[in-house]
Amino acid sequence: MPKLCANISFLWKDLPVPNRIKAAAAAGFDGVEILFPYDTPVPELKRALDQTGLQLALINCPPPNYTGGERGFAAVPGLEDRFRTDFRRALRYAQALGARRIHIMAGPGEGPEAEACFVRNLQWACDFAPDQLLTIEPINPHDMPGYYLNDFDLADRVLRAVRRANLGLQYDAYHAQRITGDALACWEAHGAFVHHIQIGDHPGRHEPGSGDIDYRALFAAFEAGGYQDWVSAEYIPSGEVEMGLGWMDWVSRD
Repeated sequence: MPKLCANISFLWKDLPVPNRIKAAAAAGFDGVEILFPYDTPVPELKRALDQTGLQLALINCPPPNYTGGERGFAAVPGLEDRFRTDFRRALRYAQALGARRIHIMAGPGEGPEAEACFVRNLQWACDFAPDQLLTIEPINPHDMPGYYLNDFDLADRVLRAVRRANLGLQYDAYHAQRITGDALACWEAHGAFVHHIQIGDHPGRHEPGSGDIDYRALFAAFEAGGYQDWVSAEYIPSGEVEMGLGWMDWVSRD
């Protein structure tokens, strides 16, 4: 059965990050996801994780660029050195905090040169950190215009070209719905590559059950496909976080 984690970059945003970890534990989650943990001292994060017993499921690479740059450099020819520097920093955080996966963000780009650069950088990262699990994620062009990895077929092609066991697909049901119009069909087409799942409904990216994605059918498909890793609640709460956690009651877990 999948394990549920809370994306605390989205949930309990009014609390300091260590307190969000404690709130996630109190709500019944088994782990947390922190997209950009880099502003919080590692000892504070580790203390909260140790105190609650929660696992850190995923962080993002690269760290935020406070000068207003793009979300990622992995698919940007000419910025390979920047990508490697950022990856090394993200890897140090992941290792210190026991993060199961690092999501490598592609950044802007288009065409064959971007694809070739993306493949090369991913191969380098996989080989540089063979014991670290990595993901790539298609992100819809409405929410992030210009982002290179905006299509699931492209993601499949990149994964086949990289051919590394420690790299997999990150499937976000909200993005899948916006990109393809059918999150369930997208899962059925690409689920074999998926190593990490995120959930949020559409439209609005609120709690599962608030929009037009059939989450009961989707969770049944996760189970039927044998998926047993993390499912992360990555959505914008429509009100108080705890008031919107009713979907957890009908998600079967062992």
